[in-house]
Amino acid sequence: MLAGVLQIPAAPGAHAQTAPARTAPAQTAPAQAKATGSRTVDVAIDSITPTTPSTNDTLTVSGTVTNRGSSTINTSSVGLMVGPTMNGRNDIDTAAKRKGYEIGLDGTEVSDKYKRKIGNLPAGISRDFTLSIPVKELHLGGNGVYQLGVTLTGQTRSQPWSQVMGIERTFLPWQPTAATKKSKLTFLWPLISSTHLAARTGTGANEQQTPIFQNDDLMAELAPGGRLQQLVALGKNLPVTWVIDPDLLATVDAMTEPYEVQSQTENETTDGRGQAVAKQWLNDLQQAVKGHQVVALPFADPDLASLAHRGKNTGALSHLQTATALASTTVDTVLHVKPRTDFAWPVNGAIDSSIVDVATSAGAHNIIARSDSLRETGSLPYTPTAARQIGGGNTAVVADARLSTAFMGDMTRAENATLAVQRFLAQTQMLTLQAPDKQRSVLVAPQRMPTTSQAQAMAAALNGLSGSWTQPLSLGQAAKAQPDPLATHRVPAARSYPAALRRQELPTDGFEKIRLTQAALDKFEGILTAKGRVVTPFGAAIMREISTSWRHDLRGSTGFRDSVQAYLQDLTEKVRLINKTDMTLSGRSATIPVTVQNNLLQPVELRLVLRSQQGNRLAVSDSQVVTVQGGHSQSVKFGTTANANGRAWVTAQLYTVDGDAYGPEMSFKVNVTEITSTVILVIAGGVLLLVLAGIRIYLQRKRSAARSDEDAAGNSEEQDGEAAEDEPTEPGEGERPRALVPGQASDPAPDTGSQSAGPSGSGEKVDH
Repeated sequence: MLAGVLQIPAAPGAHAQTAPARTAPAQTAPAQAKATGSRTVDVAIDSITPTTPSTNDTLTVSGTVTNRGSSTINTSSVGLMVGPTMNGRNDIDTAAKRKGYEIGLDGTEVSDKYKRKIGNLPAGISRDFTLSIPVKELHLGGNGVYQLGVTLTGQTRSQPWSQVMGIERTFLPWQPTAATKKSKLTFLWPLISSTHLAARTGTGANEQQTPIFQNDDLMAELAPGGRLQQLVALGKNLPVTWVIDPDLLATVDAMTEPYEVQSQTENETTDGRGQAVAKQWLNDLQQAVKGHQVVALPFADPDLASLAHRGKNTGALSHLQTATALASTTVDTVLHVKPRTDFAWPVNGAIDSSIVDVATSAGAHNIIARSDSLRETGSLPYTPTAARQIGGGNTAVVADARLSTAFMGDMTRAENATLAVQRFLAQTQMLTLQAPDKQRSVLVAPQRMPTTSQAQAMAAALNGLSGSWTQPLSLGQAAKAQPDPLATHRVPAARSYPAALRRQELPTDGFEKIRLTQAALDKFEGILTAKGRVVTPFGAAIMREISTSWRHDLRGSTGFRDSVQAYLQDLTEKVRLINKTDMTLSGRSATIPVTVQNNLLQPVELRLVLRSQQGNRLAVSDSQVVTVQGGHSQSVKFGTTANANGRAWVTAQLYTVDGDAYGPEMSFKVNVTEITSTVILVIAGGVLLLVLAGIRIYLQRKRSAARSDEDAAGNSEEQDGEAAEDEPTEPGEGERPRALVPGQASDPAPDTGSQSAGPSGSGEKVDH
């Protein structure tokens, strides 16, 4: 694009056709009154070339005229009127808002020979025009902003005299001689998008995580002609400071590998198709940022105002610090440049004391504000330098509100884009003319996510700057500029924050849900052995939950938070205790098995605790640390000691190694029987047999003893009889009476009466 030439593609149908006539769009309100007087004809200026002409140039103005009245306009023609120079920035705003033709304010018409004759213009019909006029014929004076008016003059049957039937105003910066001291212009070029990655990830071969996208819309933005592709292509050759959300880089980088896209069917995905455009876009961006300053916002562009007003008491500020730390690493890894991370950019540059406190707490000592937030309260006759010292070693770099909002409208219409560019150029020149001996730095901070047409209009405006009254300056240099001592530096109180912006903030209950999600993630992390596979994607998802991009999509914000929380809960529930049924323990000691199931793809380590609710009846062994492999279950056995029969309730609970309860407690009933009925019957039967055996032995021994006594008595009588018949003799040598020699073969068995006087005990019988 040539400098000073406005070439903005219009949306289909935005340009007039070359046919002699065309029908204007139908009115949506049929009862609407027809335009009259100098507002009868709608004049649209679709292009001006060059936007900042030199003395030897030819000014070309093209557009359309549309008859909004009820009668045909006869002998019509389009001409150009040159008005007076503007006396200040407010004059430009006033002239731009004025409707209808006013004699004395709209200047004089250029020579008739440069008019474009239209002829008859029926009601509802549009025709194109092009005016080509040598700049010398405009009879411009010294440096200044001149008002231009494109008019249609003609007459109607009811008013048969030549008159202005329609007018459109714009501005022509005229700078035949360069300014003594040029304004230093810093233009931010934002590269920011909404959230595209989902919290959950897929699993491919070798358990590699595959990113899952909520949709494949980002592919269209990166493709040729897409919003992000145009921002890179246009910004490459512009004197801008790139302001980048690192999350966008991480997301596109994830697209360069195989990825999946959520389908409308729950838990089903399709293959992503944007790998090629993602690779090309990243390559183009790496080339585009070379030689430019790059400012990295905290990861996912967190909403500083929402954090300050609604999230400070929920622990959410820790996410801002993490996002800031992650920013530099991400940009350096993907783009191979070292970014600045000491700038904070609240929404629309609106600041108050609490927002400044939050921003600086994460290390950003430069706050990008806007002049409609940090308003001038004095009587400065000029726009002061952007940098302001706001205390605590912090600097507010104040963007000019007029310039920053110049391209926020519908730029798909060529007319809107052309007028926005000319007004932007006029304001920058007038800013320099305010105090030609004071060189000041000016910051332009446009909308965060400009559309394709808005980006094209911004590029046209920057290309239109001839360098006669401005020179480029990086954001870092603008922050170091010497502040104007008379400029406002007092930060507004929290109550001054715009109500319209406050209504867009993330709700307090949203931050509470984020807090609960983070707490659940911290607990889940405590059991994982490959923590990065879960902590990294969920940490990024939580940072995305507080993104500024949700301000215009609160319903989407709620849905995203809910999906993150639900997916995390689903993962945590994959590690659980298998429910047990009631069981019976026999004997004084036994074991209780408890099974831990792990359906994750990585091993987990936990502590399992069993507790008896009736410890006097059933005691359970100490807790155990268990490691369960991914996709497996493991049974853990606990020893028990029974002290009494009866029912005992036992609870099982998983804990992280650090001692935090994990998952719900499981309870089951144990019936304790110290000695079972079967054992008792066996023992009783054995005792009975022993008793019966003892009685039998006792009776046998008693009868045997009785027989021995009878035999002994018979032998004694026999011996007595023999002695009476024989003569008594002296015992021989070595002989003794037979009855007195114990142990002799013919002797009776030794007396065991002392042993068999009663039945033996059962213990003795068992031992025997």
